[in-house]
Amino acid sequence: MSENYTPPKVWRADKANGGQFANINRPVSGATHDKELAQGEHPLQLYSMATPNGVKVTILLEELLEAGVNAAEYDAWLISIKDGDQFGSGFVEINPNSKIPALLDKSSGSRVFESGSILLYLAEKFDAFIPKDSAKRTETLNWLFWQMGSAPFLGGGFGHFYAYAPEKLEYPINRYTMEAKRQLDVLDKQLANNTYIAGDEYTIADMAIWPWYGLLALGELYDAAEFLQVQDYPNVQRWAKQLNARPAVQRGKIVNRNWGNGLQLPERHGSADFSAITGSN
Repeated sequence: MSENYTPPKVWRADKANGGQFANINRPVSGATHDKELAQGEHPLQLYSMATPNGVKVTILLEELLEAGVNAAEYDAWLISIKDGDQFGSGFVEINPNSKIPALLDKSSGSRVFESGSILLYLAEKFDAFIPKDSAKRTETLNWLFWQMGSAPFLGGGFGHFYAYAPEKLEYPINRYTMEAKRQLDVLDKQLANNTYIAGDEYTIADMAIWPWYGLLALGELYDAAEFLQVQDYPNVQRWAKQLNARPAVQRGKIVNRNWGNGLQLPERHGSADFSAITGSN
């Protein structure tokens, strides 16, 4: 590859594109192999991996259970995106876009895909973590959809070129670093006068944004804390640590995790599963 690359008149996928996920990248959709999805005993069946998008949903489910919503019990099955599990026929039936997370609600027969849609679906189903007041609800949705539109620049932009691309290229790294810092500044200014993202109430907006920007601020994403000088965003730091101290957040961020340091819970089928890996009762 070269910074002087000239695009061809017609692009064709006739050679490997390099990078950590090159073996699964392709320009067409649909299943690559037949594989049925396992199902557990609970009405909610989650198929995911503990990337930031996956962690959003497991945090919400654990927060619901922490709040006493027993109907939110769920089975969480690992979908290894590095191994191409997202292209199995069973997963594609739930999410034709082949991205984690995906949810099957057996009680209603609904399939739910896209992390923001899953958060909104569960918040409305259980009438929790989304304000009833119209203005506050709208503000929550403003920030939920802000995350959905902004995070691709952080993950697919900054994260890809800074952490995963096979070659370090100055232009894309500079371009997406500027945008990542701008987004952190947006959040820092919003949090200067608000306890949580959308105001004084903890909502699905916080749960959507924290796994990306909170973990980035805490130095747990892309190993980029020093590069981005995340300490320059004190309000984001305060909020990130505040959420990180919540027991449900601590549980949610290890569900469907099977890599790295720290606790891992590749599959989750009940609250007792956490005790088995932490040694607690």
